[in-house]
Amino acid sequence: MGVFYKGAGSAFSAGGDLAAFSQSALMSAPQHHQEGKANTELFRLGATVKKPLIAAVNGHALGGGCGLVAMCHIAIASETAKFGTTEIKVGLMPFVILPWIRRAVGHRKALEMMLTGDILSAQEAKEMGLVHRVVPADRLAEEAASLACTIAEYSPLAIRLGLDAFYTTEDMDLLKSMDYLNTLRVVSFLSEDLQEGASAFIEKRTPQFKGR
Repeated sequence: MGVFYKGAGSAFSAGGDLAAFSQSALMSAPQHHQEGKANTELFRLGATVKKPLIAAVNGHALGGGCGLVAMCHIAIASETAKFGTTEIKVGLMPFVILPWIRRAVGHRKALEMMLTGDILSAQEAKEMGLVHRVVPADRLAEEAASLACTIAEYSPLAIRLGLDAFYTTEDMDLLKSMDYLNTLRVVSFLSEDLQEGASAFIEKRTPQFKGR
């Protein structure tokens, strides 16, 4: 099953605590660094977690919330959702989330977002690649749950290997990446799940994957 990110109430995630930001000068550099490490660990999940991350965005996703959306493997938004890297408006930049924003929307759009702090509609977010689907608000939970259930029917091993392949080879030398991907292919071909999937297809039945 995929891992769900869905905000409570009318917002997905409105970003950092502005009241805490106003007291930031009272903290030492080591304290800020330690706090930043905790945030960084959260945003490492997108590249290390072994299950699909699905964002169901039901309201405002600003600052770090926008970063969470960009980090998720698949993002579905309600028609009323809003997005933005609004840190510039309070004298900050989206440092920790920048790698995910840039990967989701590209260099030029990421620069525009971080320098303007503009708040984007769900449709604008879809057009730039930040979210994959936009649905009516009353169908958001149903759409996200349906997607998660569909993915859950597939081989857990294939999904783990696929996510590994996607992120591990992203910045790898082309020839090295081909060797690495061929190794993962060998693992797949020797797996019980592939044998089960092929047999089920031939026998016209639903496969029973075990993740090995």
